[in-house]
Amino acid sequence: MINIKSNREIEIMKESCQLAARTLNFIEDKIQAGMTTEDVNEICHKFITENGAYPSPLNYNGFPKSVCTSLNDVICHGIPSKKDKIKEGDILNVDVTTYYKNFHGDTNRTYFVGHVDPEIKRLVKVTYECMMAGIELCKPGARIGDIGAVIEEMAHDNGFSVVHEYCGHGIGREFHEDPQILHYGTRGTGVEMKPGMTFTIEPMINLGKRHCKLLKDGWTVVTKDKKPSAQFEHTILITESGFEILTLDPAKPYQPNFDE
Repeated sequence: MINIKSNREIEIMKESCQLAARTLNFIEDKIQAGMTTEDVNEICHKFITENGAYPSPLNYNGFPKSVCTSLNDVICHGIPSKKDKIKEGDILNVDVTTYYKNFHGDTNRTYFVGHVDPEIKRLVKVTYECMMAGIELCKPGARIGDIGAVIEEMAHDNGFSVVHEYCGHGIGREFHEDPQILHYGTRGTGVEMKPGMTFTIEPMINLGKRHCKLLKDGWTVVTKDKKPSAQFEHTILITESGFEILTLDPAKPYQPNFDE
């Protein structure tokens, strides 16, 4: 069942989403070679809780940490660990969801650590562009399948693959709501978008083949061929005339520079 949010609910949800975005802004210049993914988790946890919110992943279906940290060939749901040291040339995705005033805000970014191989940088850039292309199609009357279709086409045109097993989702008072947002598919299919719908778009794009493997910890998902994977995510709202990205910090909207 898809939850259509009222204007009041949207205003509150926007606060949670903006806090999630501020968390990613806060951690961005702190990520460096030599630290561990547990260090990233602790910094984000402190920032979220000091701003009056709760990190949604913590204890969600048994997940043990406050954020997901996915290094290199980890597609999603990487568990922060003191054993996972960040190195020069890595890419690291940090996935943050905040629970604030009874609403969740969900967003993630993939960061470069120092000098990154040009082809991997291109993967990250295209992944961001895939997400934005999917977002740009959102408006009342459009279909959920439109999002996946354009993401898949753009990824394939650039020689990359799209993970099928994990997807975006509705979000609001619940961390995961209907509908599911697949990152592949056919235009004109799926649920019709309506004003007041809120959901995430979060494509996972692989340098190699799309196939993945779930590790024994029950959470961490990696590429089967061990090649890098990248991801970006925004929570969006369907408005009367189009869309609004909720997970942007008004004081510092995210403007990626993939040439750094």
